[in-house]
Amino acid sequence: MPAAHHTERNPNLYYHAGSDVKKNINRREFLASAAALAGGVAAADTFANRPDRADKRQGLTDLTAVAAVTAMRNGEIKAEDYARALLDRAQQLNGLNAFRTLDVEMVLEAARAADKARASGVALGALYGLPIPVKDSVNSKALPTSYGTRAFRDFRPKDDAGVLKLLWAQGGILMGKTNIHELSLGWTSNNKIFGPVRNPYDPTRVSGGSSGGSAVAVAARMAPLAVAADTWGSIRVPASMCGLAGLRPSFGRYPDDGVLPLADAKFDQVGPLARSVRDLVLFDAAVTGDRAPLTATPLKGVRIGIAPESLLSGLDPEVERVTDEALHKLRAAGVTLVVAELLDIVKMSIDTVGTIMDYESKAAIAAFLEAHGTGVTFDQMLQQASEEIRDDFKDAPPTQDVYQSALAQRQRIRVEIRRYYEQHGIVALAFPPIMIPPPQIGEERKIFIRGQKVPQYVALARNTALGSCADLVSLVLPAGMTSNGLPVGLEFDALTGNDRALLAFGLSLEKLLGPIPAPRPS
Repeated sequence: MPAAHHTERNPNLYYHAGSDVKKNINRREFLASAAALAGGVAAADTFANRPDRADKRQGLTDLTAVAAVTAMRNGEIKAEDYARALLDRAQQLNGLNAFRTLDVEMVLEAARAADKARASGVALGALYGLPIPVKDSVNSKALPTSYGTRAFRDFRPKDDAGVLKLLWAQGGILMGKTNIHELSLGWTSNNKIFGPVRNPYDPTRVSGGSSGGSAVAVAARMAPLAVAADTWGSIRVPASMCGLAGLRPSFGRYPDDGVLPLADAKFDQVGPLARSVRDLVLFDAAVTGDRAPLTATPLKGVRIGIAPESLLSGLDPEVERVTDEALHKLRAAGVTLVVAELLDIVKMSIDTVGTIMDYESKAAIAAFLEAHGTGVTFDQMLQQASEEIRDDFKDAPPTQDVYQSALAQRQRIRVEIRRYYEQHGIVALAFPPIMIPPPQIGEERKIFIRGQKVPQYVALARNTALGSCADLVSLVLPAGMTSNGLPVGLEFDALTGNDRALLAFGLSLEKLLGPIPAPRPS
């Protein structure tokens, strides 16, 4: 994976904005119902444990996606007013560099159309009126898709990615395209071409990557729900660094056409980032069409695995403290923590994923660029890319024998991890996605833990490699804060296919772990 760069913020934040966002709207105080969505994405008991209600002190930008959609469907707020509030917030915090392209008038026009649709009495979708930021590696025909690199700054795909078609069919609105780590090849979103995405809890620090812009947009209350993608931690790392809930789904649960791939070996997964598990459930229901009620899973008696040597060792002291406190909460709630070390072959997930991606990434990217009519070859793109990306592809890929060995090893890891879960009777593994809090922008290559220098890819990718390699479904939740106010996440990995079961479990985990303070960026 590439090194990161310290660069200046992209001054061209808005694309075809037409005019500045209008002055702050007068945010109306209202009470938003948290009953089941009309038309039913989920039954009321899906959200029974912690109803989504906006009290009189709450601004529009603080609403969850469930609360906002419910209020707009019920006519308690207009879609245009809600869109203006989010656009105001995005303008106020444009120094965080979350968005690369944002067409203000396009968003407002779509919101007005949503209001007219409701007034006409037509059926409203599960995401009615909801502006959704989209990672800039996901094709959108209404806005350029740059893949985070210079050669495609103004590239306009001919069609939306498959996942976006499903979201727009449910009434979602494209809010804008979010800044990413160049070509999604990194864990910091410190993009040399378009500027670094800045962490809303401390703008001198990285946001995590590669879906950093989507994470910052949600964490900083520019939107409640965003589209991201994860090959090797690109949802999970920014979720942890920005204090969010994030879901890397089972492979194939969501369509991946029109999303820039980094490998052919079933690593790439599009998925959501949000501030609540219920919003992840909303996203999942909208994309899959699975609208069955989802009830929070009681925690007492649930068996969760922990692997101290493999996934809890070598942590930054503050990450270790927050993790220990979170695990203590689980024990106190009646969760059985099963201490069971992973087999040596499973511990090799980081090397296995790295080898496969080193072999496949160039061909996967080149084929995608050709298939989607970019008119730019891989080599032409590379000539305009940052030095970091050029260096990434400078060395020869692994040999065919080494690659085939890695593929075989991956298959053995998948078999062994299933056996591990079954042998110990666990529903998930728990661990922090990353070993450190968010590092300083420009200093993210200089990682020291307990006085020892640690390679960036180990600190930021050791723990997330298992989910990618073994095709697990992964849920990240905020677990707490460091002493200097930075979020720390906790990842829960379940066997593939258990997405809804993990989300049901997450509804209870979220309540147990508790909320973290919102960022207060200036």
